[in-house]
Amino acid sequence: MEKTLTSWTPRTDLALEIGMELNKNNTEADGYHIEGVEVKMTQNEKFPITTTYVHIQNELGERNMGKPIGHYITVESQDMKDNNPEVHQEIIHIVSTEIKKLLPKKSELHVLVVGLGNRYATPDMLGPEVSGKVLVTRHLKEHAPEAIDESVNTLSSLTPGVMGLTGIETGEIIKGVVENIKPDCIIAIDALAARSPERINSTIQISDTGISPGAGIGNKRKELSEATMGCPVLAIGVPTVIDTATLVNDTLDHMIHQMLTHAPDHAFYSLLKEVSEEEKYSMIKEILVPQLGNLFVTAKDIDEIITYLTTIIFNSINIAVHPGIGLDDINKYSN
Repeated sequence: MEKTLTSWTPRTDLALEIGMELNKNNTEADGYHIEGVEVKMTQNEKFPITTTYVHIQNELGERNMGKPIGHYITVESQDMKDNNPEVHQEIIHIVSTEIKKLLPKKSELHVLVVGLGNRYATPDMLGPEVSGKVLVTRHLKEHAPEAIDESVNTLSSLTPGVMGLTGIETGEIIKGVVENIKPDCIIAIDALAARSPERINSTIQISDTGISPGAGIGNKRKELSEATMGCPVLAIGVPTVIDTATLVNDTLDHMIHQMLTHAPDHAFYSLLKEVSEEEKYSMIKEILVPQLGNLFVTAKDIDEIITYLTTIIFNSINIAVHPGIGLDDINKYSN
C-alpha cells in the first residue's frame, strides 16, 4: 500500500525530507519510489555538496507528498554554515544555476524579490536580510538608464514585514505592489523548518510552486503563488529551526536504539521499540505543548550563520537575474 502523509508526521518544509519519511521502510537498493514523484540526486565532484531534485509530476504525487505539483531543488552542505568561502562560492554557482533554470525565459526580465519574515527575530530574518542586499535596478532603469548597461535586468525588492508588526496580511501587501509594478516573476525568500537537525542552516530549497509565509513555524498565511499573484513565484528557503517535539522524538529513538544495543534482551526496552511512531510522537506533543507551547529550536551561533546564508543567497539571485554579473563579481554589489 502506498504510504502517504499523516497528521502526526514530524513537521518539515523540505520536499526531500517528506520523501524520505514516506520511504523510511523501503528496502529497495536503487533509492526510494513515490507514485507521481521523480527524484534525482547528484554529488559535487570537488566539495561535499549534494543536490536533490524532487519533481512532483501529477495529482497523485501531490496527494502523496502533501505539496503542490512542481520542482523542488535541495542543495545541502554542512560547510554552508561555516566560514568556508571556497565552498560558499561553489554553492552560489549551483544555486544561481538552478534559479536561472526556473526564471521566465525573456530577453528583458523584471523580477520582484520579496524578503519574508521578521527582521527582529534572528532565525526569521533571512528573507529581510537578503531582500536588503540584492542589486536593485528598477529605479535606475526608469530614471537613469545611462547609469546601467543592458546586461543588467530590472529587479525590485520588497520587505513586507509580518502581520504581527504591520497589522496587514503579507499577501495583501505583495499583491498591491505586484498590481502596480507588474513583475514577470517573484522570488520569495523565507526561513523554514526541518525534520532533521543535520539540515538546519545547511540546506537551501528552491521551488517553482510558491510559498505560504509563516508555514515553517505553523503560522501559515495567504499563499504566494501564480494563482494568487498573477505571475510565477519562485521560493528560496533555508530551514533555520526544528520543532521541539520532532527533536525529542528523534532523541528518544536514539536512546532506545542505544539501550537495545547494550541490552538487546531487555523486555522494557523492546517494548518501547514496539510503540508506533504515531503513538510516540502524539505522546511527546501531549506532554510538551502544554508546558512549552509551540517551541522551536535553532543553533546557538545563528547570528553568524545568517550572515553566511544571506551572502550565499543574495549573490545567487544577483547572478541568476542579471546576465552581466558572474562569479568574479561576488559581493561587489552588496550594500
